[in-house]
Amino acid sequence: MALSKSSNTYGRTSWEDSEFPILCPTCLGDNPYVRMMKEKFGSECKICVRPFTTFRWCPGARMRFKKTEICQTCAKLKNVCQTCLLDLEYGLPIQVRDQALNIKDNIAKSDVNKEYFIQNAEKQLSATDHGVPGAAGGPGKSHPPSDLLMKLARTAPYYRRNLPHICSFWVKGECKRGEECPYRHEKPTDPDDPLADQNIKDRYYGTNDPVAEKLMRRAATLPRLDAPEDKSITTLYVGNIGEKMLEKELRDHFYQYGEIRSITIVSRQQCAFVTYVTRSAAELAAEGTFNKLIIQNRRLVIRWGKSQGKQNVPGTTNTEAGARFEPVPGLPRALPHPEELEHNFFNLAPTSNAYPSPYPQYPPSTYPLIAPPPPNPTPNQAELPVFLAEGQQGIHYPSQDPTRLGAINKTRQT
Repeated sequence: MALSKSSNTYGRTSWEDSEFPILCPTCLGDNPYVRMMKEKFGSECKICVRPFTTFRWCPGARMRFKKTEICQTCAKLKNVCQTCLLDLEYGLPIQVRDQALNIKDNIAKSDVNKEYFIQNAEKQLSATDHGVPGAAGGPGKSHPPSDLLMKLARTAPYYRRNLPHICSFWVKGECKRGEECPYRHEKPTDPDDPLADQNIKDRYYGTNDPVAEKLMRRAATLPRLDAPEDKSITTLYVGNIGEKMLEKELRDHFYQYGEIRSITIVSRQQCAFVTYVTRSAAELAAEGTFNKLIIQNRRLVIRWGKSQGKQNVPGTTNTEAGARFEPVPGLPRALPHPEELEHNFFNLAPTSNAYPSPYPQYPPSTYPLIAPPPPNPTPNQAELPVFLAEGQQGIHYPSQDPTRLGAINKTRQT
């Protein structure tokens, strides 16, 4: 005896019975002790309209209850979450993923063809990879990663997506629950906002998805890393490396672009500097890692290093003859003029013998210089200093100033 389509037992063998849902980390929540309510054949799939086992749970405190919307067969065909219908690997809408990977959607959309396609897909899933998502010709991980997906993908769960809905009574000013109200007391968004009108089927088939269109507009305005004009720069700045990142992890990744000269890690600033031997290797590494390098679940910041020769030091000026730098602290300064001395112990007359100061930031001083001793001095010559005539140059000794050695003029009291 044939069964009518309205009977509860029609096509019961094709109904889905599962033990655990296919969920992304965001929908599952951060609660390790999450409790799920399971209902066998609880509702129909929003895509293939077949009864399937539904799950309902609360992803965390002050969050709204969530449930599965599509069956596991439809989720495996697109490698998406059963609740949010976002890609399990990148956390992006299907429209963005398919456009970045150049994937053509071949899933039937009419009722008759859809049922036939789902039946064949279930047979293929059961025969290959034991029902792994993406095994039945779906995207899965069979396609190579795309630069666009790596730039737009989320590296951490976005739990704000699980927040409760806005309380409509609070918007009207009639909510009397106060803090006990399980809904959000916030101002609603603009009703004309396209993100307020989302459709599950449009998101699944990758057509007219407002979230995907917003992400594509954001991708068009992503920053670019332009190479500096100075060809001598072969260093890349790597930021946000974390405190536990080792040099070996950076070297293992950056060595694929070329030979590395050195890697310097600054733990206090949580950054590192990778210097390549050639400029071409540095450009290749910058292009391959900018805004898409993830190590230890951290997205690293990639920038070009600065030229050491062109960095302006405060208080210094660059001239054509050469750079002038600040004096090294602790070195003795030039000798003062005899007239500037408070105590002239040697009773030396001022002269016009100008000796150039070794430090250009100080004015040159005039001071009678002491000639070096002769090669084979006699005892008398070695003991007595020989003063040079005007216009002659000798060796400059900082110890010639008695006041700098602590000499004090003590007058005899009578």
